[in-house]
Amino acid sequence: MAEIPLLCIRGASIAEAWENSLIALHRSGCAIKTMYDKTSDPPSLDATMIIEVADPLAEPMIHKDFPGGLEDLQEYTMEVVEGIKNHLIRSPDDPADTRWEYTYNERLFAYRVPGISQPFDQVEILAQKLAETPYSRRAQAITWKVWEDNFCYDPACLQSIWCRITEDADGWVLNTNVRFRSNDAYKAAFMNMFALAFLQKRIAERISALAARPVKLGRYIHMADSYHLYGAYFHEFEKRFLKSLEKRSFAERTLRYEDVRDIMDEARPAILAKIRAMADDNVGMPVSEVKRATPGRDALCSKP
Repeated sequence: MAEIPLLCIRGASIAEAWENSLIALHRSGCAIKTMYDKTSDPPSLDATMIIEVADPLAEPMIHKDFPGGLEDLQEYTMEVVEGIKNHLIRSPDDPADTRWEYTYNERLFAYRVPGISQPFDQVEILAQKLAETPYSRRAQAITWKVWEDNFCYDPACLQSIWCRITEDADGWVLNTNVRFRSNDAYKAAFMNMFALAFLQKRIAERISALAARPVKLGRYIHMADSYHLYGAYFHEFEKRFLKSLEKRSFAERTLRYEDVRDIMDEARPAILAKIRAMADDNVGMPVSEVKRATPGRDALCSKP
């Protein structure tokens, strides 16, 4: 096949949708090289992927076979929704500062444009727009900075969040589309989807407060221009993920978030203490060292 395939899958929950997306990618993805392949690595499997999650908070939310633990999942969700790692972003005025180029939270809640002193809280603007005009097609937040991201080492993978409200018998329903230019299907996508579902929840709560009416979550759409499984991961993927499909039922492959919520919440103080301690330690640290000090960030952002 000469074309990159377009794959569309659905799931009732994040766990089911992520699992279905990996099965479809493994079955129908095309072989294509990446800039990160070693000589011995097979080419990646790649597709343009559209994933529909019918209810982003439906149980079971968590898939046991995502590469990470519950504390990693809590930390990443806090990074995206609460901005706990925004202090790790490099100063653009300091050439010696080699910390991160961005966090998603910073780009969404404090988007900075050269020549404009005040950052743009795009999530607040989005929420205000929908509270006033729920059917607006203009409620979106972007991350890409054309003057930076075309040239930096580590450009943003998440590109945009678009929201629109519909109405059912119970009231307003927040529909959300998320687009990635590049998404590591196995190592990153589950945690991306999980964290962004909680961001969708935060947006719904803000719209509800502004409009003084309830807003519930509608379907979550996760789109990736390049949804890929690196050849270097094939052995791990087949041994861990595919074998799990053969040996365990879906119930055995997943966890209810409500059943582990206390465990994840109890990890918050230790996570915050660890991240606060990085504020001074990372100044001037090479970007590769900063990322090693924060496990999972390379995978979670995918590779450029």
